[in-house]
Amino acid sequence: MTQSGMMPAMTKQMQDCVEACMNCHSVCEETMSSCLQMGGQAQMQIMRALMDCSEMTRMCADMMMRRSPMSAEMCAMCARACDMCAEACMSMPDDQQMMRCAEACRRCAEMCRAMAGASM
Repeated sequence: MTQSGMMPAMTKQMQDCVEACMNCHSVCEETMSSCLQMGGQAQMQIMRALMDCSEMTRMCADMMMRRSPMSAEMCAMCARACDMCAEACMSMPDDQQMMRCAEACRRCAEMCRAMAGASM
């Protein structure tokens, strides 16, 4: 907290990471819906990875926005969840939505890894 009691402004890096997390969250949610429509074709492993990633990215963005002292650790965990989700989505390379999701996950993982190494 600054002397006036206000939180310091978020850095551009933090803002970009929050944005990447929220985008990844949205794409994971859309991809879950797409998987459900496919029925049996969507493996449970992919659904679990999507659910984990969706929850993790939303929580990570929330923690950064409120300047949680655990943000860096959360970003590191979020990067892992995004990597796992991207990997799961890549198992269906012919599915456009899965490839879109894998791309959003990779971008988010990269941004989160950078934030995990930065002092917040």
